[in-house]
Amino acid sequence: MFPLRDLNPTRITPFVTLMLIAASLGVYFFIQATDTPSEQQEFLYRRAAISCEITTGGPLSVREITNGVCGVGGQPLFPEKSEFLAVLTSMFLHGSVGHVVFNMWFLWIFGNNVEEGFGHARYLLMYLFGGLAATATFVFLNPESTIPLVGASGAIAAVLGAYAVLFPGHRVLSLLGWFVVPVPAAVFLGIWFVVQLLFVGGNVAWEAHVGGFIFGFAITMLYRQRALRRIRLAS
Repeated sequence: MFPLRDLNPTRITPFVTLMLIAASLGVYFFIQATDTPSEQQEFLYRRAAISCEITTGGPLSVREITNGVCGVGGQPLFPEKSEFLAVLTSMFLHGSVGHVVFNMWFLWIFGNNVEEGFGHARYLLMYLFGGLAATATFVFLNPESTIPLVGASGAIAAVLGAYAVLFPGHRVLSLLGWFVVPVPAAVFLGIWFVVQLLFVGGNVAWEAHVGGFIFGFAITMLYRQRALRRIRLAS
């Protein structure tokens, strides 16, 4: 089930959502893009968040990267790297064209309405802290991982959680096989959440998705009445 658009018009120009989309696309195509897979891998190890670096408080060594084992010691490969700054930059890095395009599509569909409810500044803070919460969840559950964690998925999952609280009854036009069907947002996002828990695996950091969604859902429950009031005043 793939979302095509939501039937939920906004009355504002979603400046922050547009800015985040432009930043993510710009970073991928103009900064992150490299000539070879090895250069791409080096870029991610140099710039992206890595659980082992956060839990040990220092950059990975050559031995840790080569063996994929955290805590074996050795000289850091990128000693100048700030493992905590990398948590922020990771939100704007992606593993492939499909990865960044898919993420930005979800952000465009669901982000504008959430931005209207939160307001531009609070929405940006929610997005960034949602990404931090997503990374923290992944690190907590995978403290010894030596694999770079990249993508805006965790922060976008926070936006999805917020949307589920604010607009559960609004319809999301979704592609289901060869059919386009309107699905209530609560159903669509509920299915998305269950898929993250039960069916996503491989190289997908489902833990970050779940952590981000729960953060966005919880923080929006606290802010729900004020956000709905903002939306009513804008209409």
